[in-house]
Amino acid sequence: MQNRGLVKFFAILFALVSIYQLSFTFVSHNVENDAKTFANGNSEKELKYLDSIGKEKVFNLGFTDFTYNEVKDKKINKGLDLEGGINVQLQISVKDIIKGLANNTKNPVFNKALADATANRQGNQDYIDAFFEAFEKNSAGTVKLASPEVFSNKIVGDEVNFRMTDDQVKKVVRRKVDESIESAFEVLRKRIDKFGVTQPNIQKIGESGRILVELPGAKDVDRIKKLLQSTAQLEFWETYKIDDLGNFLMAANNALKLTEKSAVNVKETAKKGIDTLLTDKVKDTVADAKDLGPLLSKFVSQGGGPVLAVSDPKDTASINGYLKRQDIRNLLPADKRYAKFVWGKPSVNVDEKTKKEVETVELYALKGNRDNQAAMSGGVVTDAKDSFDQLGKPSVTMQMNGQGAKAWEELTGKAFTQKSNIAIVLDDIVYSAPGVSSGPISGGRSEISGVFDVTETKDLANVLRAGKLPASAEIVQSEVVGPSLGQEAIDNGTNSAIIGLLIVSLWMMVYYGKSGFYANIALAINLLFLFGILASLGAVLTLPGIAGIVLTMGTAVDANIIIYERAKEELRLGKTIEEAIKASFGWKGAMRSIVDANVTHVLTGAVLLIFGTGPIQGFATTLLIGIATSLFTSIFITRILLDWSVNKGNKLTFVTGFSKNFFTNFHFDFLKIKKYTYIFSLVVCVVSVASLATNGLNYGVDFKGGRTFQVHFEKPIAAEEVREDLLKVLDGSVEAKIFGKDNQLKITTKFKVDEAGSEADQAVNKILYDNLKKHFSADMTYEKFVNSYDGKQYGILQASKVGPTVADDIKTNSYWAVLGAMLIVGLYLVISFRKWQYSLGAIAAVAHDVIFVLGIYSLLWKYMPFGMEIDQHFIAAILTVIGYSMNDTVIVFDRVREYIGGKVKGNFNSIVNQSINSTMSRTINTSLTMILVLLIMFIFGGESIRGFIFAMLIGIVVGTYSSLFIATPVLCDTISDAEHKRIEEEHNKE
Repeated sequence: MQNRGLVKFFAILFALVSIYQLSFTFVSHNVENDAKTFANGNSEKELKYLDSIGKEKVFNLGFTDFTYNEVKDKKINKGLDLEGGINVQLQISVKDIIKGLANNTKNPVFNKALADATANRQGNQDYIDAFFEAFEKNSAGTVKLASPEVFSNKIVGDEVNFRMTDDQVKKVVRRKVDESIESAFEVLRKRIDKFGVTQPNIQKIGESGRILVELPGAKDVDRIKKLLQSTAQLEFWETYKIDDLGNFLMAANNALKLTEKSAVNVKETAKKGIDTLLTDKVKDTVADAKDLGPLLSKFVSQGGGPVLAVSDPKDTASINGYLKRQDIRNLLPADKRYAKFVWGKPSVNVDEKTKKEVETVELYALKGNRDNQAAMSGGVVTDAKDSFDQLGKPSVTMQMNGQGAKAWEELTGKAFTQKSNIAIVLDDIVYSAPGVSSGPISGGRSEISGVFDVTETKDLANVLRAGKLPASAEIVQSEVVGPSLGQEAIDNGTNSAIIGLLIVSLWMMVYYGKSGFYANIALAINLLFLFGILASLGAVLTLPGIAGIVLTMGTAVDANIIIYERAKEELRLGKTIEEAIKASFGWKGAMRSIVDANVTHVLTGAVLLIFGTGPIQGFATTLLIGIATSLFTSIFITRILLDWSVNKGNKLTFVTGFSKNFFTNFHFDFLKIKKYTYIFSLVVCVVSVASLATNGLNYGVDFKGGRTFQVHFEKPIAAEEVREDLLKVLDGSVEAKIFGKDNQLKITTKFKVDEAGSEADQAVNKILYDNLKKHFSADMTYEKFVNSYDGKQYGILQASKVGPTVADDIKTNSYWAVLGAMLIVGLYLVISFRKWQYSLGAIAAVAHDVIFVLGIYSLLWKYMPFGMEIDQHFIAAILTVIGYSMNDTVIVFDRVREYIGGKVKGNFNSIVNQSINSTMSRTINTSLTMILVLLIMFIFGGESIRGFIFAMLIGIVVGTYSSLFIATPVLCDTISDAEHKRIEEEHNKE
């Protein structure tokens, strides 16, 4: 081997760099273990400990010292499925951004285009493209985008004028939308940076307006979702008082009596005490009424000052419906026609009679106007801090800029003169509505007080400092993983990796003897390089990523197997060991086959990386890095070790007593039975297609949208009993299945999946808790159930949500990923082999494999004891199978090309048969190694990836079959003897 010294130098350098990079992971791991020991299970205490030592030096390399924060930034990060935490995909509302850019125009063409774009957006089409298409269709040239009532306004400014064409305006609008999404990204990043989670990850997803947020180790699910979704739209409004609108409430109540059934009569309300329900003015009006009426019956106590009434939170939707009705709003006095009704922040109080805690919420009326604009916006706030008010209660103080200070002084002065209140409103929720008792407030300093705890004021100050989002942010996909699931995943992944490594290493030594030992050394170095690169790239290690590493171990020895099998052939031809090694490592030996086979793997891995998200990208990353490091170690490290052994005078062989005569005289006529294999495969494909048409597939929430919960119970649980209970409260949309252990269930529902906001998520969580708490001990609280952070780790271990829009996008991307992988690899084979027949044979085999695997899943998903869902993990498995099947086929085709070149004589069919037989040892060896590794992962890898591994396991078996009995027969049937002669002549010229 030429440049052996240079290869050694780079190998040693690469090893040292890998060890250097990995050292940070080991040091960080030790520090974090110390923190866990110190905290003794208290996660908040653990986080505070790590924060406190962030700037302390914990690692000395002789030439420099590193603090814990520096070490932490360089370690291999664990994904949510290993660390536990929260993964959220936020959809920034492009619709809201476009509406804002058009200054909330009332233009009917514009608003019809928005509605059509929302309803008719196809697949993963960007919303802005759908809007432009809908606008063009609805306007029919009558309204231009540059019209004053559309985008030529004060919001966009001078960038759009009425002379511009629609195409010119589109460019401006696209840029403005991109700027808004970038602004949202920065706002969210600032919020997360202040939240205190270690190693947060936030990234934009293409141009879709989606933002991925990963918070490993995060625990308070509801708090984080609220923090992320809050638009932080801070406003200051003047308010009406109960005296201003008492008559309206009575008039509205009387009008509603005529159209609504009364909910509460006087006898029933006597239990509550009518004196606590109504103000004196209202009592006088309804003294002789038989019932309170639809509106007043929803009020649980009287208001006072700016508070119109107090209600139970569950009744707010009904009250909102009443107050939004146009016939009811028509009852408002003329000078109050723009009143805006909003609610305060819910609070919990103790009922004096029952002594029980009750949750209530206050109703306010803001002084609105024609433009529905607040007297003052929160954009003037420059800083916010959590503090305590004069009574010692948690509050938030704000500082305004010069312009805001002046406006605040004017507003407070007006409120002082009129003895009115100023409501401080955040995202349409009134946090406080204080009066002004001592004159105008100068200096621009204000305070938000109310019903807060310390954590809420910290989050509120954080949100205000970071600024408001330019548009609403809806959680369209989320995943919550409890730490017990994470630890179990780590244990399962580690066990499967170690056992897989031992199995592969043992097999190589049993089959190839001392040469197999050298292959194992190369494999160990390969793993060092692989982890070193992952550490240097700051990659996130996920459970599918571990699967990719274990799979890499199976494929890493493939190149060695190809080389060793070639060396054995050269030795049988009478060459010396030195000549055999040199020939097997040459381009005409094993190298061409190795390159062609691994290119197919790289192409499918690249497709996975492009179309996949989250864990799938982790799988693709480790797979691609593993291919690169495997090639380097198999080709260069193994060669150095073999040459060293020969030069030392060691007797080197590529067989053992066990494997000496394996496949040496293997002569089977594969093409002779092609008629039977065609019939068998055709029957399987027909049955598979029929099953797909009738039995269908078990689509996961990735593809159909929905919510999934993995719930861990204290005792074995009956899935059907849980399903029947939940069917009554989740609108008939529930599946419940045993997941792994008999005390774990996987619950799937579409309930409220279309509803945005953390409130919908909390509502579903509470329904689950209320209906499942009977299966837990008495000390199971809602917080323990949702977060699963108590010592026993019972409750929701994992929760995920995929909105229907995201599901459509994932499904579309998955179809394109599979088709794209097949076409790209097929194109490569056409270029490499210069004949379309080779590509057709490979594509036919791969299509056969995909149909076969889909058919197996369609036939068995109802009966298997483990999950067989069609989701992103399944698509990753299919793409891996495509890569492997192509790999296997290419090895045979490369041998066919070599034999056609004149090395072997005979007709085309006999040459193909000899090619298959001569590569049989490699085919069986590699397939057996892969199957062993996958079996280990299937048994020990954990329930969460069992379906994923099963798909690959079936795919490898079927892929091996198709490369032998589908790909080569198709190649033979499409190339005539005349064509064979022309091919032979071309190769002879080369």
